[in-house]
Amino acid sequence: MNTILDTGRRRGAEAQLPYAGALTPQESHALLQADAKVKLIDVRTDAERDWIGKPQIAPNQQFAVQWTLYPGGKPNPDFLAQLSQVAGKDDVLLFLCRGAVRSKGAAKLAAEHGYTNSFDVLEGFEGAKDAEGHRKNVDGWCKAGLPWIGA
Repeated sequence: MNTILDTGRRRGAEAQLPYAGALTPQESHALLQADAKVKLIDVRTDAERDWIGKPQIAPNQQFAVQWTLYPGGKPNPDFLAQLSQVAGKDDVLLFLCRGAVRSKGAAKLAAEHGYTNSFDVLEGFEGAKDAEGHRKNVDGWCKAGLPWIGA
């Protein structure tokens, strides 16, 4: 576990990230498997999880805290309050979104509020779009072949 976290922290320091670090989907999955106390914070909307799917990991390790709200995409004004209900300031938190944009913002805000072990999951759940505008073909949790539950 420490090796994976060290890799993520080193990646974060090299990129001068405003949070603890960044992990690949494969590293994130390995970390979740190795330590039941690690928490995946899925910051996608409830609609995205319902319609697209979610990682298949232990229920006590996966928490939904929307970064933006559906419909409309407005920022979730209760994000920090909701995060505090599922995570402690010293917990290792892995922030995941669709394509690794919102998760960066969530990790940054969490770190600014004392969550010292906030990590971004690089590539996100579905990854970047391919030439035809489709996801899950370029990178991300799904493309990596990691376990997930479809909608």
